[in-house]
Amino acid sequence: MNKNARPMVASTLRRTIITALLTLVALAGQAKTYKTIKSPVAMVCVNVSDGELKAREVIMSDTATTVHFTMEYEKGHHFRFVKESYLMDEDGNRYPLRSAEGIALDAWVQSPESGVTDFTMHFEPLPKKVQTFDLFEGDTHDAFMLLGIHDSHVKPNAPTMQQLSAANPFTLPDYWFNTAAITIRGRIEGYDAERFGFKSLEGFVGDIFAKENGMMVIDIAPDGSFEKQFMASYPVSTKLYTKETKVDFDEIPFFARPGETIDITVRRNAEGCYECVYHNGSSHEVERWLKSKLMTGYLSNPLALFQGSFCDAAMLAEEVWQNMLYRIGMVSRREHFTPMEMQLALSDAQLYLATAFLDYAMMMKYNVMKQVDGEYYDEIVDSINWKALNDANSYAPLHRVDFDNPLMLSNSHLPSLVNRIQYASPATQAYFSATGQKRLDDYYAVLREMLGSKDNTLIAQLCLYKQMLTEFRNWRTEKERTIEALKNSPNLPDSLRERVLNSIPTVESKYTMVSNTFTHPYVKAKADEFYSQEMGQKELATPLSNAPMADLIRSLSAKYPGRYLVIDFWGVSCAPCRSAIQESKELRAEIAKRDDVKLVFIAGERTTEGSDAYKKYVAEWLADEETICVTNDDFTRLQELFRFGGIPHYETITPDGRRVRDDLQIRGFYNFDHEMKQLKETLK
Repeated sequence: MNKNARPMVASTLRRTIITALLTLVALAGQAKTYKTIKSPVAMVCVNVSDGELKAREVIMSDTATTVHFTMEYEKGHHFRFVKESYLMDEDGNRYPLRSAEGIALDAWVQSPESGVTDFTMHFEPLPKKVQTFDLFEGDTHDAFMLLGIHDSHVKPNAPTMQQLSAANPFTLPDYWFNTAAITIRGRIEGYDAERFGFKSLEGFVGDIFAKENGMMVIDIAPDGSFEKQFMASYPVSTKLYTKETKVDFDEIPFFARPGETIDITVRRNAEGCYECVYHNGSSHEVERWLKSKLMTGYLSNPLALFQGSFCDAAMLAEEVWQNMLYRIGMVSRREHFTPMEMQLALSDAQLYLATAFLDYAMMMKYNVMKQVDGEYYDEIVDSINWKALNDANSYAPLHRVDFDNPLMLSNSHLPSLVNRIQYASPATQAYFSATGQKRLDDYYAVLREMLGSKDNTLIAQLCLYKQMLTEFRNWRTEKERTIEALKNSPNLPDSLRERVLNSIPTVESKYTMVSNTFTHPYVKAKADEFYSQEMGQKELATPLSNAPMADLIRSLSAKYPGRYLVIDFWGVSCAPCRSAIQESKELRAEIAKRDDVKLVFIAGERTTEGSDAYKKYVAEWLADEETICVTNDDFTRLQELFRFGGIPHYETITPDGRRVRDDLQIRGFYNFDHEMKQLKETLK
């Protein structure tokens, strides 16, 4: 035996023991993985426009929570994730981001040719008990969010609406149905117009009882203070916002009842983020609800954008509804909602569910029609879904909604819901397939079937109320139109001519027939108020106010003296606007030959020069016509001046610069000569 054999054996043994000990230490220091979610899903992705953020896999260990993400984004577009990103569990606890792989934090990333970017993020460890969690890309106004991440094989246990409602009994306040002014005032601490990037805030004023809904603009003083007053017919839940912010603040949500003054301060909180402090009134009473990130409107997006069959849409509606209830239950628990806040949250969820399903149905109307190069034809390419579209029984998901709930009125999206019901295929077929009392009876019958109610609900009555507002103009001009038609029929016997004239219903008789269906006392009262105002309106045209943008209209009148102005408010991104412009090109060429009228086209863009898309469109379709491009802020001021929200919108201005009364306005170009002739005769 070699004399060095014993030392060599001893050395080898020591190395073996040391290696084993190091291995044990390493194993002891390794993270213990206690859950891996191979197929996670999220309830909704927020603020990822033109793309989608997905979680591919979740690995939960005692040292970290690792999430593998995929960002699907249009190639060439940029996005970024900030270091302040975090996860949040069901109880509202935050788990900050530690590191990321495959993506640089706080840096803009360009989406590749494939449009797919895979990356991984490591967060502080979530507790083992967590079933669902959210991703927040910081707390800025436009942060990415992925809400309700969970194992696709484990369905979140959502409470029922009845359970949530019963646990939060609520009596409708006496002040709910009331008409009075609301005053919103406040101050933005540390405000500097240059640094903040905006000098005003805007908001949608959506009164379901108003003939026209528009925007309001609130100017911000140099010291950050602001104040605005507007009329309301019931409590209002809406927001003031800006599209041009340079800081992490862009909106002020508020809730106010008629007759109230709400005082709001915008300031940075302990985390350095801007927040609203409500000092008084209804906003203070529901502050938790206003500030909570419920996102029930976003949760309804998958349903609104769905393109499958009605049968599959009904199943998706159920999934969306359960997600809404789960989130309301979770957020209300951790934010300690009051009964009123809970009932407002449930009311909003119902409204968003119904609107999303009706949005789906509205798009289905186009999906079942033949389409070639963006043009739709009457040929039906999907007879099964076409039949379902026109069948009131296909709208069963709406039966989950209480359409008699007055709390719905406060939601600023109510006009959209009423519009969608009003023009749903079964409803329009019923309304336009008959006349007189039968029309009203058939219309209500279909709405009862669609909405799943035995009675004519508050929302159903509001649908007919809006139909009344839409048709009132025609009621007032029906006799004149008939007389004009009789003039063009010289061979008609006088006796028949007399019978035709005597058979024309009066405005009063038409109104009485409709108003008699309004069993809700407030709807009936507002209808009577509208009728009295319209019939008492003697002025055919009214002077413009002294608002700043009124000067633009006055300057146009000065530019074209002696002419009527017919103004088309439009936008290059508005499909109905473009359609109306393109289809009327030849008609406008004839109108341009007249010396008594001038067509004017006003659009809003980021700058007065307009985008490349705007310039290209004007060059192709509006060349040699009077086109005016204003900033988006100024366009909003025009919306406030003329009380309109949607486009296209038309206004008629007299040669002396007055706004023509609503029922006499020229609404397009297709019957232009006749309408101008009638208008000029009326204004003599």
